[in-house]
Amino acid sequence: MNTLDSVLYTGKTHTTGGREGHARSNDGQLDIALSTPGSGRNGTNPEQLFAAGWSACFQGAMGIAARKLRITLPAAAAIDAEVDLGKAGEAYQLQARLNVSLPGLDPQQAQAIVDEAHLTCPYSRATRGNIDVVIRLL
Repeated sequence: MNTLDSVLYTGKTHTTGGREGHARSNDGQLDIALSTPGSGRNGTNPEQLFAAGWSACFQGAMGIAARKLRITLPAAAAIDAEVDLGKAGEAYQLQARLNVSLPGLDPQQAQAIVDEAHLTCPYSRATRGNIDVVIRLL
């Protein structure tokens, strides 16, 4: 396990009621109802939150990678993240796909950015070897 040398930020939330509950961040910036996928209830679910968090972080990592590689990241860069909740035997398991769009970039440059971002993104590092992940360059 890697130990942090320093903490840059700590996200804090208070959640009640699990998948049918409510989550709120300590600063009030996140205040959201939770619901089980397919329940028809108002609210989001942990898989959507994970997909949003990972794709936002990954796009930030792509920006860092692009600067490192001296490539301008397209303003229209986008990521469509998909996080599946399923079962592997009796255990619940996640798998994910990040579909990355870098319009106007040479495919080799785009792939270099995506590869570098996947090495450095904290979400990618946390999931590596733990869940199946596919990253597609569109």
